Amino acid sequence: MRINERRSLWRRLRPYFTVFDGPLALIIILLLSTGLVTLYSAGIGIPGKVEDQLRNIVMSFLVMWMVANISPQTMMRIAVPVYIVAVLLLVAVALFGTIKLGARRWLHVGIDIQPSEFMKIAMPLMLAWFFQQRAGQLRWHSYAIAAVLLAIPVGLIAKQPDLGTALLVVAAGFSVIFLAGLSWKALAGLAVAVGASLPVVWSVLHDYQRERVMTLIDPTSDPLGKGFHIIQSTIAVGSGGITGKGWTHGTQAHLEFIPERTTDFIFAVFSEEFGLAGNLVLMLLYLLLIGRGLMIAANAPNFFTRLLAGAITMIYFTYAFVNMGMVSGILPVVGVPLPFMSYGGTALLTLGLGAGILMSIQRHRKLVQT
Repeated sequence: MRINERRSLWRRLRPYFTVFDGPLALIIILLLSTGLVTLYSAGIGIPGKVEDQLRNIVMSFLVMWMVANISPQTMMRIAVPVYIVAVLLLVAVALFGTIKLGARRWLHVGIDIQPSEFMKIAMPLMLAWFFQQRAGQLRWHSYAIAAVLLAIPVGLIAKQPDLGTALLVVAAGFSVIFLAGLSWKALAGLAVAVGASLPVVWSVLHDYQRERVMTLIDPTSDPLGKGFHIIQSTIAVGSGGITGKGWTHGTQAHLEFIPERTTDFIFAVFSEEFGLAGNLVLMLLYLLLIGRGLMIAANAPNFFTRLLAGAITMIYFTYAFVNMGMVSGILPVVGVPLPFMSYGGTALLTLGLGAGILMSIQRHRKLVQT
């Protein structure tokens, strides 16, 4: 009798423990494992980094599991409240936020949180809901309203200032707008408008943001100051050669030439120690991650889930592309971590939340009405 009761209990609980999408979970585990191996080397001399990251990974998987158990219908119902709360938190940061390193990005609620991170998910969730409500009757003003919904949090984040996160939120929101059916003519007009507005954008940038752009053009103009990050990271990437210098044998990292080597510049440490061969494997993992996300989006049952899955997948692409481009010296230095590789708590929770949404869409694809 007890055995039958246990079997019955397992049958009831099993759906909650089989929510993970196998291919997606495997890719994420491989990336996290690669990140831990690299973090161990990058964090030599910095005690507690690997242990803290293991705690972050456990929390991220817990969030992933919880979100994967939430149905897309429920996500649709909470999209507007989540967006409103996220915007209010950004307003609270602007009014009462904690200032660190000259930026007001954190809100102290017992612990310091960075609300702008959660907007990366709240934004596509809101816009996917918005376009779902207007499916089949989209007009130009629908895209204009969506642009306003996107501009409000982006403006608040840019004011902190946090250009890197603002760009990621723009990418997340614009992905939804584009996937919703924005015409190529509108895209061409938008590109012209963006080009024409560059002088205005340049005039409102902070001095350090202008310096980052100028440093990208010529990092040798200030090799010991503003150009130090780019110069040292590109040296590390290039010195890895084909096969790398070997795990824990990277000189740039261990001689402390690479700044922020456990977070934003962990790709430089990985490149130096594992070389071009390691980079190709890492890029393959990211291509598989993006491919799996696009496959889930393509098989999603309705407009809302297709837009949401596509936008989250593009967030992963933007993270990886911007970080690798920044470290390689082809993009300006902005605070964008390498997904599932860089050390960090809030960013990893956001990435896990996004993965949980993808898994929920995949799991419930036959249950959601079109």
